[in-house]
Amino acid sequence: MKYGFIKACACAPELKIGDVRYNAQKMIQEINRASKAGVEILAFPELSLCGYTCGDLLHSSTLTDACLSELLEIAAATQKIKMLVFVGLPFVFGGKLYNCAAAVANGRVLGLVPKTHLPDYGEFYESRFFAPAPANGCSVALKNGVKTYFSKNMLFCDERCPEYCVAAEICEDLWASESPSVRHAQAGAAVIVNLSASSETVGKREYRHTLAKAHSGKNLCAYVYADAGVCESTSDAVFSGNHLIYENGTLLYEAKPFSGISAIAEIDVAYLLNERKRVNTFVSCPREEYVIGQCEFLSDALPERIFSRTPFVPECGVQERSELILCMQAHALARRLSHADAQTAVIGVSGGLDSALAFLVAVRAFDLLKIPRDRIIAVTMPGFGTTDRTKSNALSLMESMRATVKTVDIKSAVSIHFKDIGHDENKFDATYENAQARYRTMVLMDIANESGGIVVGTGDLSELALGWCTYNGDHMSMYSVNGSVPKTLVKSLVEFEGKRIGGAAEKILDAVLATEISPELLPPDRAGEIAQKTEDIVGPYELHDFYLYHFLRRGASPAKIYHLAKLAFKGKYEGEVIKKWLAVFYRRFFSQQFKRNCMPDGVKIGSVSLSPRADWRMPSDAQAKLWLEEVELL
Repeated sequence: MKYGFIKACACAPELKIGDVRYNAQKMIQEINRASKAGVEILAFPELSLCGYTCGDLLHSSTLTDACLSELLEIAAATQKIKMLVFVGLPFVFGGKLYNCAAAVANGRVLGLVPKTHLPDYGEFYESRFFAPAPANGCSVALKNGVKTYFSKNMLFCDERCPEYCVAAEICEDLWASESPSVRHAQAGAAVIVNLSASSETVGKREYRHTLAKAHSGKNLCAYVYADAGVCESTSDAVFSGNHLIYENGTLLYEAKPFSGISAIAEIDVAYLLNERKRVNTFVSCPREEYVIGQCEFLSDALPERIFSRTPFVPECGVQERSELILCMQAHALARRLSHADAQTAVIGVSGGLDSALAFLVAVRAFDLLKIPRDRIIAVTMPGFGTTDRTKSNALSLMESMRATVKTVDIKSAVSIHFKDIGHDENKFDATYENAQARYRTMVLMDIANESGGIVVGTGDLSELALGWCTYNGDHMSMYSVNGSVPKTLVKSLVEFEGKRIGGAAEKILDAVLATEISPELLPPDRAGEIAQKTEDIVGPYELHDFYLYHFLRRGASPAKIYHLAKLAFKGKYEGEVIKKWLAVFYRRFFSQQFKRNCMPDGVKIGSVSLSPRADWRMPSDAQAKLWLEEVELL
């Protein structure tokens, strides 16, 4: 398997109503075209072999016999390719006519799935022609001695990877309160195809999206919706070919109404299966009632799907999402302040990104509580590595928000501490750095005690993942507002809040955004600029956030993450660079769990959090060996 991806396509070929042979030939052309594009699952619309709008012609045996004959021709066209194809056609069985989805692959008709729910409203009167799916399935004869299975309960899987299952339902089945695909998903189908002939009316596209999105989300599946195209438009109905492909509530691709194009996307089935393991509200049901149609349709081609370089940062609706996140942070902090009857909020403001965001959240919280901002005690604590640039940014930001400003120079106190413990002040090691971080935390805690307040933590999710924080230093606070906000999102939020506030604050925050990320625990260079640059030491945060998202949120393996990162960051980072920092990510993530196991309370923002109380439970002594060995083999 190619990291668990399946390429799916929904297509509405040109058709002529009632001209079954013509329609079949067009389908075969699309199958060949899709095969060249690497498609593994191809879905055609409802009754597309003859045309959904055939009306009473559906009662003609001439039409239904032709559909069976051409279905076998279509099946034969799949003999030398790896592809699972779904074709819509009418099928006569037991003296009744059924609206079916036929699954074909490897030259065979694997099965016929009859439609369960028949609409009888608007322009649709399907019970005039069809019977609903019977309760029980059975083996049926097609033509020329060919047999297949006829059942509403069928799963189709690759015989080499039986856990990668596909199921089908037809149009109205999605609209019904008891959609068959719910049962299919519970039986193991990770991909649901819907062969549809949904006429276009004002507002229907939006509702179609709502249904497919919700259905794929609650059933933790992919939903491939193949809609009838404009060639079906006759009499009082118009059809638009509005194809959709959703994955767990996320739209991967839409062929917009009347665009005349196909929808094609790579579905991360491995991610869906991982979600089902993780989400215990997903209910599995036994497969005893199901017929399993096996074939070979999965290829070994590497996926080409490109994920966002910044998966934690919204690609659309940035303003709405940023406002929501900041409101969540501010309301959570306001609640903690109220519960603790805190008279002040004490924050160490360094002139860097994280402390800027925490400070801005505190300002919002105090405004919510209608408490004067001067009860926010913002403390700058210049040390051996503090530059004039960051100190100036910190002071300007605090003053612009009308907070109470305190400056506590820690250099002399830390120098005394070095003498107390016998440390050489010219030895720039972990002791040199951590002593400053812990002293700063002590200063903040004592100011909070003195003022009857709480210390607001500034560290972010990315730092927690990498353990880039000093244990019982900046690692500790009384409430951490940024604890589930990754570094890439911190940047986005600070930029948003700067634009929202405007004026002098926006210019100050722009300067903060333009400053190198650094803990400033080592002396500046000769020019007085930051010498200790975090991303030179632990690696680019955009890479680490990418790794973190795909590791925790999507359950991806090191090899899969490496491949996806090469696609996402093509032209920016070479493969060896990506591999180097991926090894660093796993090594640090595993070795630094002890810090996360005693992290302070903090508001959960997104679907990825490392809190040991709810989201991430991992022993501090877990070994990274398996993951690092996989990285080494890349």
